[in-house]
This record gives sequence, structure tokens and C-alpha cells, in this order.
Amino acid sequence: MAVRKISYTFKKQPKQISFAYDKFNDMHEAVAAAENIDLTAFLRMEQQVAATSKTSAAVKNYREEYFKKLGFEQIQMLKIEDE
Repeated sequence: MAVRKISYTFKKQPKQISFAYDKFNDMHEAVAAAENIDLTAFLRMEQQVAATSKTSAAVKNYREEYFKKLGFEQIQMLKIEDE
């Protein structure tokens, strides 16, 4: 069985956390929770961007820029196989 982890850098510090889809919708929500960041305003604006844009690229760009401003870099999903 594979274990999911997220590797990311927050304010120049590399970190790694466990991830489960039953707790978070995506890895951005998980890293924000790990750093105690409230995403209420972000999620509201993300919905507006999704409703008004014609492509999903606008939502992705908004998310990436927002998290970059918060201090996140290199957010990646890791899949580690159990032996």
C-alpha cells in the first residue's frame, strides 16, 4: 500500500507532511492547515475565479500565485511504496 506525503518549502524551510484525501481536497489545503493558515477568503475568491473564467488555467494560476505570496514553494505530492 502506498503512503501519500507532501513535500513543500514554506518560508525557505523544507518540510514534509502526510496527506489523506479524506481530510483535505487537495495538497494546497493540507499545507495551509499544517501552517495554520485560514483559507476562507482564498476559497471564496477561487470560486469566483472559477465561475468567471473560461479555462481551468486561471484557477490554477490564481492558486499558485496566492500560495507563493504566502511563502510556499515547490509543493509536490510524493507517493511512497510500503515494503
